[in-house]
Amino acid sequence: MSLLGDAIRRQADASPTAIAIDGGAHGRLSWGVLSQRLDAAMVDIVMSAAPAVVELDQGIELCLRDLGLLETGKASVAIPAFFTPQQRAHVIQAAKAMELPRGTAKISFTSGSTGTPKAICLACDHLLSVARAVVDHVGGSHAGRHLALLPPGILLENIAGFYATMLAGGCYVALPQAEVGLAQLFRPDFAKMADVIAEQRATSLILVPEYLQGLVTILERTGLRLPLLTLVAVGGARTSPRLLDRAAAVGLPVRQGYGMTECGSVVALEVEHETDRGSVGTSIGLNRVIIADDGEILLDGPHALDLPKGVFHTGDVGRIDDAGRLWIEGRKSNLIVTAHGRNISPEWVEAALLAQPAIAQAMVYGDGESTLSALIVTSTADAAIEAAVEACNATLPAYAHIQHWRRTPAFTPANGMLTGNGRLRRDIIKAVYLTGEMPVPFFDRLLAETRDAQLRFMAVPQLQAGLTGQISRAVYIDYLTQAYHHVRHTVPLLKEARSRLADRPELAAALDEYIAEEEGHDQWILNDIAAAGGDAALAAASMPRSATRAMVGHAYDVIRAGNPVAMFGMILVLEGTSVAMANQGAAAVRERLRLPAEAFTYLTSHGALDQDHMRFFADLMNGIDKPSDQQAIIEMARDMYQLFGAMFAAIPVDTCHAAA
Repeated sequence: MSLLGDAIRRQADASPTAIAIDGGAHGRLSWGVLSQRLDAAMVDIVMSAAPAVVELDQGIELCLRDLGLLETGKASVAIPAFFTPQQRAHVIQAAKAMELPRGTAKISFTSGSTGTPKAICLACDHLLSVARAVVDHVGGSHAGRHLALLPPGILLENIAGFYATMLAGGCYVALPQAEVGLAQLFRPDFAKMADVIAEQRATSLILVPEYLQGLVTILERTGLRLPLLTLVAVGGARTSPRLLDRAAAVGLPVRQGYGMTECGSVVALEVEHETDRGSVGTSIGLNRVIIADDGEILLDGPHALDLPKGVFHTGDVGRIDDAGRLWIEGRKSNLIVTAHGRNISPEWVEAALLAQPAIAQAMVYGDGESTLSALIVTSTADAAIEAAVEACNATLPAYAHIQHWRRTPAFTPANGMLTGNGRLRRDIIKAVYLTGEMPVPFFDRLLAETRDAQLRFMAVPQLQAGLTGQISRAVYIDYLTQAYHHVRHTVPLLKEARSRLADRPELAAALDEYIAEEEGHDQWILNDIAAAGGDAALAAASMPRSATRAMVGHAYDVIRAGNPVAMFGMILVLEGTSVAMANQGAAAVRERLRLPAEAFTYLTSHGALDQDHMRFFADLMNGIDKPSDQQAIIEMARDMYQLFGAMFAAIPVDTCHAAA
């Protein structure tokens, strides 16, 4: 029996009815039941030469399988949901063919610097010693309700979240990813995430910097606070001191940490109530941290079974201050040497850029150049980016100023430009955006080339009023009426495009799916009008406004007389907008107007549906390689943003802030 198995048995004896794993609506396991279910899980696990491949969503079944595999001594490998089909196939093939070092309990595949996952073999005792050290470092007082937010397959959550919670006798809250705002892993619904944290009375979380930034932004915008949280650990990539300060300002007890998969995840973590922010704290006790003469961080302690004995070279560059705290300054291999002979860590400058709220992601480059440049991911206008870069430069010495920048689509694991724990894959990004060695995925190009049109659309006052709930019941019914007049044409438009693309099976099949999903949505809207107190029959018999007619008419004209593939540009606009309106607008309007849930079936149901569609849509777009098709989709999306915006703008402005 392992250290973890013993802990579960002790908890089952001491507190048999206390909840150990909370799956929400999917069930709960007390410590007593967990002990019994674990015994059954161990019996069910088939022993074989090959490692067990685990591909499960977060939840009770994943927890039981993980524990059962650990206790039976069977090696396992968890495949993260964000791995591409090629990466998944590589992992399965490699796991079956590997000769595992003796004692291997878990094979963790990182996404690696080239995109081919790299196997790391870890021992049970090593992993549980890390989990135990985490508990000792933070203290047992934090063993409350830990909510899992990182995707299954991420070692950090597995060890420092699940195992540490079990060892400390806390409750592990394991909800499916879609239920915590992560239906799309790389387009999180942070408003939903914040609500779930509050609803589940979570006391601890583990986040990557992107999740922390999104959560902080929501708390800043809404005024919501999460006072039950006592520990929010953030790791995986560097977190800017500015973001840490913003987190503290909204009451989040954030501690930055540092770790390596090869060392079982966590190596160092900040202590409680740290005032000098930016370090990753001190060692949790398993590794002695050494700084080499060239600044590289070396770790003396236990590490992966398939690595040479001795000190582990991390490849990271850092320093240790007088208080023994470790400060990460970048990657040794990423160092930029400018034409003036200056050595600059890009992570340092990137952290300064990310301290600006307008900038979501950034990659700095300029090796051998006289000045630095940056690729920037943002949803704001160019003028706002320019101001953010100027503000960033004001905090840096002249030799580290960003002189040139360009906008790019988001870096995500799905497009190969980000590792699963949030690190930039610089070689891939450079090959796509700087050297041209790799093509830009069309879906990314589509988003980038329609961004300005989308921003103009989102700035329409009537739309902004709806998203924030500042509209009257009459305006809501007015919007639904116009939505009815364009949505009743969605299926006919899809069928028209389908008939003209019959010779392209992959596109025709996709349109068939959209047709099946969109059937009946016009009736949903009429039902919502009635539930909101409007006259559904009158709405259906009314004449659409000229802006609505122009939008629908343009779609028919393009599909009939132009390139029918353009229909996918319209799908992008309508689906993306429905997601925003479902996730932000519906709840705000409902709360302000005190209308029943039955008045929002179109927005909420359609939004949930489209969340599932977006990844499918991205894959479909990336398969379109004909330039004329790509341009037709881009142009239709731009046109639809303009025409859809005009439809909203036609709603009388003077009623947008009226009382219900």
